[in-house]
Amino acid sequence: MNKLKSKDLLGIKNLSLEEINLIFETADKFKEVLSRPIKKVPSLRHLTIANVFFENSTRTKLSFELAQKRLSADVVNFSSSVSSVKKGESLLDTINNILVMKVDMIVMRHPNPGAPHFISKNIDASVINAGDGTHEHPTQALLDSYTIREKTGKVKGKRIAIIGDITHSRVALSNIYSLQKLGAEVMLCGPSTLIPKHISNLNVKVENDIKKALEWCDVANVLRIQLERQKNKFFPSLREYSLYYGINKRLLDSINRNITIMHPGPINRGVEISSDVADSKNSIILDQVENGVAIRMAVMYLLSLNKNR
Repeated sequence: MNKLKSKDLLGIKNLSLEEINLIFETADKFKEVLSRPIKKVPSLRHLTIANVFFENSTRTKLSFELAQKRLSADVVNFSSSVSSVKKGESLLDTINNILVMKVDMIVMRHPNPGAPHFISKNIDASVINAGDGTHEHPTQALLDSYTIREKTGKVKGKRIAIIGDITHSRVALSNIYSLQKLGAEVMLCGPSTLIPKHISNLNVKVENDIKKALEWCDVANVLRIQLERQKNKFFPSLREYSLYYGINKRLLDSINRNITIMHPGPINRGVEISSDVADSKNSIILDQVENGVAIRMAVMYLLSLNKNR
């Protein structure tokens, strides 16, 4: 296999294991490019890509834009806060107005689950889901699994604990799909109010005791408490959450195991994770950020091959 089956990357659920491995193999090659003095290749110099973000983003947006420029694509950035969306223009009209300016690929973040799927059914251009509400964030999951593979040598057989605000996270669902396809065991840990009902139907373990989760896992992927998505109170206070579910050096020392620490960012230091853990030698948080560029280069390059079908 040397191409992805779909013209879009909307989620991990419909990606095959072969496609995930193809993305990783392609990312390996682009990571080598990124280590050169001249960190640029002409792979997408024939394409124009629009980054269409209806929600705030720092890492994801910058990572995609840098990946696009490393591939020599022409890049257009769109922000809904200064657009005609504020005047009542529909989502599809907004996208079509962008496409008519000869844009070949859309990277889209939207607060509503399913928005990228709706757009992909109505346009011919490739669509990459950069996060849709609390649904999926496929490139984040790919870079997370890729970084685990890089750090530990393989993903198959590893025990991964996803800890924190599972209910409001788009990262969690994509990670579950990606890790399971690659042969890892997955455990979710957090307050019962932040773990969706029936999530165990996805063949994951569920644990409410943080210490037991850490004693079980090889890798802990710690998620941010997403207060901006919480319309109701799911726990008494951030201080209490940190007391019972915050990961700090004292807690890690008490279990006497060498655990790899991850976090998709942004980090609420002192809430879900302490600085002495986030900045420790066991942390691969900055490796995740670095690998995000190579993974996104790989995804956009592989989707561009479908333009030549």
